[in-house]
Amino acid sequence: MGVIGIVGLPGSGKSEAAAVAREAGVPVVTMGDVIRRECRDRDLDPATHHGAVASALREEGGKGAIAERSLPIVEDALESADTVLVDGIRSDVEATRFETAFGEAFTLVAIEAPFETRAERVDSRGRDTPAAAGGESLEARDERERGFGMDDAIADADLTIANTDSLDVFHERVRALLDGRTDAVEVERGGES
Repeated sequence: MGVIGIVGLPGSGKSEAAAVAREAGVPVVTMGDVIRRECRDRDLDPATHHGAVASALREEGGKGAIAERSLPIVEDALESADTVLVDGIRSDVEATRFETAFGEAFTLVAIEAPFETRAERVDSRGRDTPAAAGGESLEARDERERGFGMDDAIADADLTIANTDSLDVFHERVRALLDGRTDAVEVERGGES
């Protein structure tokens, strides 16, 4: 099938889609891993400096810097797999970089869920630092990611999967996508609020 890029705001279901891909034996390249690696290279804690380092990488290397650093990882994975999922595209520039590299073999998929649903998920997963403890609120994270150009990437997506039903339903939609059954993927627009 080629390279499937996933874009979506925090809590929309990107990590769940990646987990389904891994379970199906599809290699996953997580763009956030590039940022976490850079945090460690700069002797910074990824849990508290992830956003700042992501912004710094884009300032230093341009809006496509993280995609550029991810390309060799994707290309390596494609040597032994027909399909690779890229988790965590944050902008139209990043999506365009993958499209330039892989042409028609690249499919951009937006995962959308309403703010309230995403907020509940972020609160329940426990890995995010709540705003009350000095971390970044979901609103602030959304604003930062939108500032990277995420809204444009979501608008330009080839497919949109609404993640508003049960986890089982969402998993089935992702499996259908991975199997190339895009006609079985429920596609909706306007899932964000």
